[in-house]
This record gives sequence, C-alpha cells and structure tokens, in this order.
Amino acid sequence: MLKMSDQLSFELPVRVATGRTEYFLSAANQMAVATIDDLASWPQRKMMVLGPESCGKSHLLDIWISDNAAQKFDPLAVFDLPEPGANIVLDDLQNIAGILPAETRLFHLHNHLQSTGGALLMASSLPVTQAGFQLPDLLSRLQGTACTRIEAPDDDLLHAVLLKNFMDRQLSPTPTIIAYILKNMDRTFIAASALVTELDAQSMASKRPIGRKMVADILSLKY
Repeated sequence: MLKMSDQLSFELPVRVATGRTEYFLSAANQMAVATIDDLASWPQRKMMVLGPESCGKSHLLDIWISDNAAQKFDPLAVFDLPEPGANIVLDDLQNIAGILPAETRLFHLHNHLQSTGGALLMASSLPVTQAGFQLPDLLSRLQGTACTRIEAPDDDLLHAVLLKNFMDRQLSPTPTIIAYILKNMDRTFIAASALVTELDAQSMASKRPIGRKMVADILSLKY
C-alpha cells in the first residue's frame, strides 16, 4: 500500500497512476478484471466493459494494453487498418454513437479484426442499445459482443477510488477526513472524482490543507 505524505498546498500536475498495482479490487469489479484477463475465453475475441462514468474502465483498459501489447483506436480520426492479429482497445464507445463516419470506421475495424484473428476490447458507460448507434450492421455486431460489468461501488472500492484520486493529485487528507467524506458524499464514482477535483482547487486557492470544514462547505453540509 502506498504511504500518504503530508498535505501539499502548492500546485502540482495530476499524475494519474494506470498500472495494475494501482488498480483496487473489490466485489464491484473483480469479475470484470478476471474476464479481461482471460482473453482465450472471449467469444470471437471481443469483449465490452460496461460501467458508470469514472468507475475505472479506462484504467482497466490501460492495464490490458500493457499486458497484451495492444493499441488504442480513435474512430474519430482517419486511420490505417492494423496489422493482422492486432489487439485493439476502444474507450468511451458511447461517444461515437450517431457519428456516421466514426461508426463506419469502427465497423470496418471490427470486420478486419474478425477476419485476421485480432482482439477488440471496448468500454462504454451505456449499453449499446441505449447509446443511439445509427449504422445497423455495426449495431448488430456490438449487440453480439460479450459484456462484463463494473458495478456501482461498494464501500471498499469507493474508499480506494477516493484514495487514488487524492494520490493522483499528490494530496493526503487524514483518515478521519476520508471517513467523513465517505459518510456524507454521493456514493458514485463520478461524485468521488468531482469532489477531489474541487477539494484540490479549494486547497490550492486558500493555501490550506483539506479539512472537515472545507469538505462540509463543498458538500453543503451543516458544519
């Protein structure tokens, strides 16, 4: 476990940890981790990770890229088809829904990987049937993709996500403050990320460490 240092009150760049050792396992995500680690079991060598925003999908994809010599795919940009047998990752799948050129590029990539033995790992915060895809052939292929899920956070995972967000920003509130945050915050991944961002900004602006009153003010609690 990483040891938290004293609170830093001057501005530092955010350094996001994306390795496997910084990925915290809990009941909410352990099935998703086991699934992406078992590429041999993926039907048609493709898989989709579904989960709410800021739940760790991108971090999980980064781990898979490192472990499988994979490359990221941006369907919003013009691209050359990868080498036969390539491993490809696509994050934020929901963002290309309704953008016909991007949908078309993904359709051609999908067919290329299927015909050459490549693997495709995608992540989305929305089920494909709710995202608004317009290209029927692509939608049918996405609907035929096996899925694994990262569920809403349990206490252990939410605690770990908060710690990671603070450490990425080189911040170290006391365990008492962490416990106070967990007791009073909205219990979602996106709320954890947004709260840490705001606390970072407030701490730098006021030149003060993160304390109970600062947290209470941001959460609009009676202090």
